[in-house]
Amino acid sequence: MGIGAVTLYVRDVERTAAFYETYFPFRALRLEGDRLVELVAQDGGANLLVHAAGKAQKMGQVLVKLVFDVEDVEGFCRDCAAKGLVFGPAHRADGYVFANAKDPDGNPIAVSGRAFVRR
Repeated sequence: MGIGAVTLYVRDVERTAAFYETYFPFRALRLEGDRLVELVAQDGGANLLVHAAGKAQKMGQVLVKLVFDVEDVEGFCRDCAAKGLVFGPAHRADGYVFANAKDPDGNPIAVSGRAFVRR
Protein backbone atom coordinates (compact mmCIF):
# COMPACT_ATOMS: atom_id res chain seq x y z
CA MET A 1 0.00 0.00 0.00
CA GLY A 2 1.52 3.31 -1.07
CA ILE A 3 0.65 6.90 -0.29
CA GLY A 4 -2.29 7.92 -2.47
CA ALA A 5 -2.35 11.64 -1.72
CA VAL A 6 -0.82 14.40 0.38
CA THR A 7 -2.97 17.33 1.52
CA LEU A 8 -1.47 20.82 1.25
CA TYR A 9 -3.15 23.60 3.23
CA VAL A 10 -2.74 26.89 1.37
CA ARG A 11 -4.04 30.45 1.30
CA ASP A 12 -4.94 30.54 -2.42
CA VAL A 13 -6.07 27.16 -3.77
CA GLU A 14 -6.16 28.20 -7.43
CA ARG A 15 -2.74 29.89 -7.37
CA THR A 16 -1.16 26.84 -5.75
CA ALA A 17 -2.88 24.41 -8.13
CA ALA A 18 -1.59 26.44 -11.09
CA PHE A 19 1.93 26.40 -9.61
CA TYR A 20 2.06 22.60 -9.36
CA GLU A 21 0.48 22.17 -12.81
CA THR A 22 3.05 24.55 -14.33
CA TYR A 23 6.22 23.11 -12.85
CA PHE A 24 5.37 19.46 -12.10
CA PRO A 25 3.42 16.71 -13.91
CA PHE A 26 -0.02 17.22 -12.32
CA ARG A 27 -3.46 17.76 -13.83
CA ALA A 28 -6.10 19.55 -11.76
CA LEU A 29 -9.35 17.75 -11.05
CA ARG A 30 -12.13 20.01 -9.79
CA LEU A 31 -15.42 18.50 -8.66
CA GLU A 32 -18.50 20.67 -8.28
CA GLY A 33 -19.11 21.50 -4.65
CA ASP A 34 -15.72 20.16 -3.53
CA ARG A 35 -13.68 22.38 -1.21
CA LEU A 36 -10.36 21.34 -2.63
CA VAL A 37 -8.57 20.79 -5.93
CA GLU A 38 -7.09 17.36 -6.50
CA LEU A 39 -3.86 17.43 -8.48
CA VAL A 40 -3.62 14.08 -10.20
CA ALA A 41 -0.07 12.82 -10.71
CA GLN A 42 0.50 12.12 -14.38
CA ASP A 43 3.45 9.83 -13.68
CA GLY A 44 1.80 7.43 -11.23
CA GLY A 45 3.04 9.16 -8.06
CA ALA A 46 0.91 10.38 -5.17
CA ASN A 47 -1.76 13.00 -5.83
CA LEU A 48 -1.84 16.38 -4.08
CA LEU A 49 -5.02 17.62 -2.44
CA VAL A 50 -4.89 21.42 -2.33
CA HIS A 51 -7.17 22.67 0.45
CA ALA A 52 -7.80 26.18 1.80
CA ALA A 53 -6.05 26.69 5.13
CA GLY A 54 -7.89 27.97 8.14
CA LYS A 55 -7.06 31.48 9.31
CA ALA A 56 -5.16 30.14 12.35
CA GLN A 57 -2.90 27.84 10.32
CA LYS A 58 0.65 29.12 9.94
CA MET A 59 2.01 28.84 6.41
CA GLY A 60 5.40 27.50 5.39
CA GLN A 61 6.32 25.54 8.50
CA VAL A 62 8.78 22.79 7.73
CA LEU A 63 6.63 19.89 8.81
CA VAL A 64 6.45 18.24 5.40
CA LYS A 65 8.67 18.68 2.36
CA LEU A 66 7.49 17.43 -1.03
CA VAL A 67 10.36 15.75 -2.87
CA PHE A 68 9.97 15.12 -6.59
CA ASP A 69 12.11 12.46 -8.28
CA VAL A 70 13.97 14.06 -11.19
CA GLU A 71 16.79 12.31 -13.04
CA ASP A 72 18.41 15.53 -14.34
CA VAL A 73 18.04 17.90 -11.38
CA GLU A 74 20.15 20.73 -12.80
CA GLY A 75 18.39 20.60 -16.19
CA PHE A 76 14.98 20.54 -14.50
CA CYS A 77 15.94 23.57 -12.39
CA ARG A 78 17.07 25.48 -15.50
CA ASP A 79 13.74 24.69 -17.22
CA CYS A 80 11.80 25.87 -14.16
CA ALA A 81 13.86 29.06 -13.89
CA ALA A 82 12.91 29.90 -17.49
CA LYS A 83 9.25 29.68 -16.39
CA GLY A 84 9.76 31.67 -13.18
CA LEU A 85 10.51 29.13 -10.43
CA VAL A 86 14.03 29.53 -9.09
CA PHE A 87 15.51 26.71 -7.03
CA GLY A 88 18.39 27.19 -4.62
CA PRO A 89 21.82 25.83 -5.45
CA ALA A 90 22.19 22.19 -6.43
CA HIS A 91 23.63 20.12 -3.58
CA ARG A 92 25.60 16.91 -4.07
CA ALA A 93 25.01 14.19 -1.52
CA ASP A 94 26.08 10.54 -1.55
CA GLY A 95 26.01 10.13 -5.35
CA TYR A 96 22.97 12.23 -6.23
CA VAL A 97 21.95 15.87 -6.64
CA PHE A 98 19.06 17.78 -5.05
CA ALA A 99 17.80 21.37 -4.96
CA ASN A 100 15.25 23.19 -2.82
CA ALA A 101 12.54 25.80 -3.42
CA LYS A 102 9.18 26.84 -1.97
CA ASP A 103 5.69 26.90 -3.39
CA PRO A 104 3.54 30.08 -3.33
CA ASP A 105 2.51 29.44 0.30
CA GLY A 106 6.05 28.84 1.53
CA ASN A 107 5.76 25.04 1.65
CA PRO A 108 9.21 23.50 1.10
CA ILE A 109 9.72 21.45 -2.05
CA ALA A 110 12.74 19.71 -3.51
CA VAL A 111 13.79 17.92 -6.65
CA SER A 112 16.13 15.01 -6.13
CA GLY A 113 17.99 12.43 -8.17
CA ARG A 114 18.24 10.06 -5.17
CA ALA A 115 15.68 7.62 -6.63
CA PHE A 116 17.91 7.08 -9.66
CA VAL A 117 21.04 6.06 -7.69
CA ARG A 118 21.62 2.33 -7.32
CA ARG A 119 22.07 1.44 -3.65
